[in-house]
Amino acid sequence: MNQHAPASKGKAASGAVQGTAAFSKFMTVLQAIADNPGQLDIGKLTRQVQFPRATTYRIVAGLMAEGLVTQDGDAGTFALGNRLIMLASRTWEQSDLRTTARPFIEALRNATNETVHLAVPSGDGMAYIDKLESPNAVRMMTRIGARVEFHSTSVGKAYLAALPDDEAKQIIATLALPRFTDHTFTEANAFYDEICKTRARGYSYDHEENEPDIRCFGSMIYDRSGQPVACVSISIPLYRYSDDRHDEFANLIRTTAASITNALALIVP
Repeated sequence: MNQHAPASKGKAASGAVQGTAAFSKFMTVLQAIADNPGQLDIGKLTRQVQFPRATTYRIVAGLMAEGLVTQDGDAGTFALGNRLIMLASRTWEQSDLRTTARPFIEALRNATNETVHLAVPSGDGMAYIDKLESPNAVRMMTRIGARVEFHSTSVGKAYLAALPDDEAKQIIATLALPRFTDHTFTEANAFYDEICKTRARGYSYDHEENEPDIRCFGSMIYDRSGQPVACVSISIPLYRYSDDRHDEFANLIRTTAASITNALALIVP
């Protein structure tokens, strides 16, 4: 009986490896959909993940059956499902970061009467994990769970500026830099210069680069070990923005980020 034990163990190990490989494929497809919501149909998704079409179709069918992915009936494109967003929101609700930051971003929203976001790095961009709406009539169309680009947002700029220079350069070199407005940075050298300016002044500034008529200020939050973990931002519609309030917004965003950083340092690991 003992002579057969090693063979059985080998089969179990082989099964575990196969299971891990299958899970990895599911995650690759899920990540591609998350990074390109509403943009990939089955053909484009297959080319993106570079799996056989039948494999991609089988994975998508499984994800849809579990409510993790939805499909637009007209366009045939895919997006994250409500079940996945619900599961993620439960994690965010319980996280020390979101809980610790909440009173500070509430104070920032109340001080400015503008929309405030809390974002974390997510792949080659940032993801919003909290949002407090402006009480004013015109509001931002962003949502918790949405992913945004590094190069066109104040949260993305703040994050890259907080990284070591070599690491920031490496990331910038991989970015596609799509244009969203007339003000979007689409050239790597110019965007790197903007990151250097952001690092020097201690806050980021989005001059209608992600959305027309929206300006944003951002600043970096660090964990107890000094690593950048999140960004906080204020978003202001152009008609409520004035240059004489620029320094006020800049000081408020830096103070808020520093306060959240200090509060995170007090959490016992």
